[in-house]
Amino acid sequence: MIRVAVAGCAGRMGKTLVQAIEEAPQLSLGAAFEHPGHSFLGADAGALAGIGDKGIVISADPESQIDAFDVVIDFTIPEATLGLADICARHNKSMVIGTTGLTAEQLGQLEQFAKHTPLFISPNMSVGVNLSLRLIELAAKALGDDVDVEVIEAHHRHKVDAPSGTALRIGQVLANALGRDLDENAIYGRQGITGARDSKTIGFSTIRGGDIVGEHTVMFAGEGERLEITHRAHSRSNFAQGALRAVGFVHGKAPGLYNMQDLLGL
Repeated sequence: MIRVAVAGCAGRMGKTLVQAIEEAPQLSLGAAFEHPGHSFLGADAGALAGIGDKGIVISADPESQIDAFDVVIDFTIPEATLGLADICARHNKSMVIGTTGLTAEQLGQLEQFAKHTPLFISPNMSVGVNLSLRLIELAAKALGDDVDVEVIEAHHRHKVDAPSGTALRIGQVLANALGRDLDENAIYGRQGITGARDSKTIGFSTIRGGDIVGEHTVMFAGEGERLEITHRAHSRSNFAQGALRAVGFVHGKAPGLYNMQDLLGL
């Protein structure tokens, strides 16, 4: 039985994860965390997630609970993720990270922590999304510079980063497949007299509204035809199930960085 901790357990994704762990036969909830000052500190994580009291009190001090879990899942914010990764590295605890908005510098810090403990990092834990990345790579290599590529993503009104981490990952996949530099060729929205489209552009369009869980489309627009590869998430349960698969994959691994492509053998 793998004991799993959930960081950000009082949020929408955190509650979904607690529910999913309850239903997973090989996993058990070992600990639950929230940031200092959170109104639900001291509450029962199971009761908060709607599955009844589990005897797991929500804490703001992961280090004090270090012996209660084997793997921690973190879908919070970059600063909190880095703090928790530091603790995990010092205590050799595995970590599954779904946090988005990480900068290159922050990813570099996580690489250093991964020298001491296994870290599984993916901006999107959906199996479908990660299969889509492979399809996008194949399409980009096959179509090359004969088409224009655009990335369109949509999320709920509460999402704080844009474009999404998944959209940026898609952009990097496209850039690698097409032999382009994403920093030089990305365009994040357009306004005014922009002139004709540069053939090397990788365009991004961002939509925020309502309760959209997550949608990503890559458009390959050519002369006379258009290919679109789309993934739509209908609930957060698919992200939770992907994260639980990641828990089983990373538990017991040697220190290092792992991702969904490793898990799926892609």
